[in-house]
Amino acid sequence: MVRGMSLDQILSDENLKVAYQRVYQNQGMAGVDKMTVSTLKGYLRKNQEKIKTQILLQQFKPQPVLRFERSKDDGGVRLLGIPTVVDRFVQQAIYQVISPIFEK
Repeated sequence: MVRGMSLDQILSDENLKVAYQRVYQNQGMAGVDKMTVSTLKGYLRKNQEKIKTQILLQQFKPQPVLRFERSKDDGGVRLLGIPTVVDRFVQQAIYQVISPIFEK
């Protein structure tokens, strides 16, 4: 674990609330599970405690990313990996805690 960071900070209600808000504001495509950002809030109401427990027990497993090709201006193709909205939510919660540590 990084000094100055704890899972309690990452999994705090306030941090998770901000993570949800950021994911919702950013929108984005659905991942392999087809869950949209607009359905994330309801999903988290039912499953947030389960997700937190999985993370604490080191049992949370991100889903595969959805591969997506995007055309580039030069005629080439850019390959993108689109994570599920739940994985983006977890990633955002982690980012919000570790970013201030590494951005010093």
